[in-house]
Amino acid sequence: MAQFVINEEFLQQVETLQVLIKNNIAGVLGGNHQTKNFGSSCEFADYRDYLAGDDITKIDWNAYARFEKLYLKLYLDERQMHTRIYIDASRSMDYGKGNKADQALRVAALLAYVSVCEMDKVSVYVIHENRVEELISGMRGKDAYLNEIGKLNNIVFEGDSFISEAVLPTSVGYGDGLSVIISDFLTDNNFEDAIDYLCGKRRDVLCVQILTRDEVNPKIRGKSHLFDSENLKKTYRRNIDKEIIRAYKMAVEYVVSRIRDYCEARGASYLFALADVSVGEIFLGRLADTGVVK
Repeated sequence: MAQFVINEEFLQQVETLQVLIKNNIAGVLGGNHQTKNFGSSCEFADYRDYLAGDDITKIDWNAYARFEKLYLKLYLDERQMHTRIYIDASRSMDYGKGNKADQALRVAALLAYVSVCEMDKVSVYVIHENRVEELISGMRGKDAYLNEIGKLNNIVFEGDSFISEAVLPTSVGYGDGLSVIISDFLTDNNFEDAIDYLCGKRRDVLCVQILTRDEVNPKIRGKSHLFDSENLKKTYRRNIDKEIIRAYKMAVEYVVSRIRDYCEARGASYLFALADVSVGEIFLGRLADTGVVK
């Protein structure tokens, strides 16, 4: 995999995207947008019991007169969101021309940049086998972005990935931001439970599926000996003819529709991206079509 470098040219490209976050999607909201969380704005939301150390100016004395118990008034607030980005680091992501791994890093870096510009905090995780490894934790602001985002270069793409087994044991926060899963989703392993888990936590979910052009429309013909990129012991030796190519394309269509339709059924967003398209096309064209940005 070619090394991904965050340089001045990259930052200039990112800044020209002028990405705007939709106001009605809580998981993509920046810290300067109003969300349904409690804080110090002027719009009343709810009550809770007074605890030692709480601000006594927020005590509702009328409620105390009625119930002889101290209650705090809670208000809607402008609260900082938390964007969590999960990168599938399986060996299959490092396959092909227009490398999927490189594109995954670009997409992650761009989404992280958009989030910090919206005053969100950002964490980036790597999925290796059945575990989640935290690469960047709670990054805030452009200075932190410049210092931290280069860690993406250190990701090693190898082995398999079990997205649900990795994500489910982790703490993801409740209703406080966007969760992004970046993968080729070329697997029989369960990823649906991870989407359900994140949606169940009232997080906004975006699944980004990255494939190469060769995977979508293979050019290979004739006698071939193919290997599973994640398990080299699995091989396929056949004469590749039109019928096999047709069957293969149907299988790819199934893989794409599987993740796309599942996201749609769960209220999550889905984005398909080829590994060799520009990030400008992804973010200003295709991602806008998902409704996550406009």
